[in-house]
Amino acid sequence: MVDADSIGQRLDNFLLRHLKGVPKTHVYRIIRSGEVRVNKGRTSADYRVQEGDVVRLPPVRTAAAREAPPAPARDFHVLWEDDNLIALDKPAGVAVHGGSGVSFGVIEQLRQSRPSCANLELVHRLDRETSGVLLVAKKRTALKRVQDQFRDRETGKTYLALVLGLWPSNKKVIDLPLHKYTVANGEAEGERRVRVVGKDDPEGQRAITLVRVARIVGPYTLLEVTIKTGRTHQIRVHLASQGHPIAGDDKYGDFEANRQLQKVGLKRMFLHAWRLQFLHPVSGRPISVQAALPDNLQNFIDHIQPPGPKP
Repeated sequence: MVDADSIGQRLDNFLLRHLKGVPKTHVYRIIRSGEVRVNKGRTSADYRVQEGDVVRLPPVRTAAAREAPPAPARDFHVLWEDDNLIALDKPAGVAVHGGSGVSFGVIEQLRQSRPSCANLELVHRLDRETSGVLLVAKKRTALKRVQDQFRDRETGKTYLALVLGLWPSNKKVIDLPLHKYTVANGEAEGERRVRVVGKDDPEGQRAITLVRVARIVGPYTLLEVTIKTGRTHQIRVHLASQGHPIAGDDKYGDFEANRQLQKVGLKRMFLHAWRLQFLHPVSGRPISVQAALPDNLQNFIDHIQPPGPKP
């Protein structure tokens, strides 16, 4: 049964803390397969447990399980910090947490580098391929209050995305439901993907994306993208659905275009969590944190469209 100290934790984190010695990959597998039941029902890894929830598990063997070696300590560039929260600039290519074939991520490495901070928890997630602002809570009270803002759509999350082609400046809102599914066969068999579905699809989740053209970069468009809902791969799928996939996106992009982009210097997906706005969990004052484009993305833009001479 879930106690008061665990209120608001994601189900995967709750289980990982209680199933010491069980491989993370196994924990995620029993959640995905529906073998983990909360109050007799199936649920997902991102479900946030509540006091009094009854969590039932299949038999798990911990004695034979090999515990993974501890994550290496790593410091990440801090954009803003106080006694309650840390805003980091997450590099692309680094998972935010371990699991599903990843031994460790940002949060595990941060805990190792800050042993005096006993309660570090991710406030939200970023895709492994996405760089930019990532918020971490130092206290459980701060975690819950800011996560409530995320859930109630009271935060402002704006990304920079470079898309193929010229985005029509009058296309400012994408309001299309999304559905998560598992690839049945082929090279990506077993991977989780997302697609746009009809508004009457019972399995579709409403997703709203706001788009503003920041600048034209040669044959590409740099967009400021603000998400009003936080669905998996929302920006990537929404932009691709409009015929303008993100440059370098290896799941939903134009694969031939991506090969050509690699030849001219773009080695990753051009999606960056640029700005995060929220209310401080204690003072209530507005906080706005920004992460500049990383050098590899800025250099690519400058290569495609060199900056003009300084006045």
